[in-house]
Amino acid sequence: MNRHGWSRTTVYAVGAMALLATATGCSGGGDSGAASAALVAPGGTTAPAGSAAPQQGAATPPPSASPAPAEGDAAAWAKWHLTPLPPAPPAPADKPVKLQRTGQVPVFSEVRTADKVVFVTIDDGAEKDPKFVEMLTDLKVPVSMFLTRDIVKDDYGYFKRLQALGNHVHNHTVDHAQLSKVTPEKQKSEVCDAQAALTQQYGTPPLLFRPPYGDGANTPALNTAVQQCGPRAIVLWRESMQIHDMQYQAADKKLRPGDIVLAHFRGPKDLKGETMTQMFGELLARIQEQGFAVARLEDYIAAPAG
Repeated sequence: MNRHGWSRTTVYAVGAMALLATATGCSGGGDSGAASAALVAPGGTTAPAGSAAPQQGAATPPPSASPAPAEGDAAAWAKWHLTPLPPAPPAPADKPVKLQRTGQVPVFSEVRTADKVVFVTIDDGAEKDPKFVEMLTDLKVPVSMFLTRDIVKDDYGYFKRLQALGNHVHNHTVDHAQLSKVTPEKQKSEVCDAQAALTQQYGTPPLLFRPPYGDGANTPALNTAVQQCGPRAIVLWRESMQIHDMQYQAADKKLRPGDIVLAHFRGPKDLKGETMTQMFGELLARIQEQGFAVARLEDYIAAPAG
């Protein structure tokens, strides 16, 4: 069936999870229990975990007053030795993902859309390279930041500079614990304490949550913790950038419209001498080679009304 249909099966290979966790210290190809978990869609059909199930009854806020992200001019891309990406389309007025204020939160690693776009997400916050702020300022490529409190608290201000470019801050726990290995009480504190700190620092409660390594994403205990702490969805990924190479969950090793891509705030220590801007440039090159634009993830999500 079409990849956007409810019958698509998402398989997360345990071996791949271990490889990615070793390579990045964060990514794991998604939760190892994702293959058996499903979201219930309107009408009683089911969606495999990793698909964003549209929700009924949530009002869709008006489109953002800001224009679709610009991709910078040719000179800016040339400065970073890159070929410009195609421009992203305008943000859809009817958001494909509609989140509810209460109840179980959905788990997804893609957004159902016909737009030839992918979404770039960046985790943790260990590397705070000022050149990366310069790069995003020049290229105007949108990213979504999933920040770990104890990793970013020594310099919250760095991420405020990225936030000022229009990039959203989301929750990635207090100290990057492997959540399936801790008690429900610890899971709740990991989510709630990070939610409180990030809200205080960045002025807006994080809407989305990503568990470290994707671990426990489809477990009832973590879903309950996320519900209690404020985020309204758990976000995984389809591809991840590992120093020089893109890692794919799909067997054909190709991007698809609406895929969520994982990267990390990392520097030479973790990237075998490569800088954050070099890694990110290679990520953009892999996206450009396949003819995709980078859109803002939050432009495709309707937050709960009110």
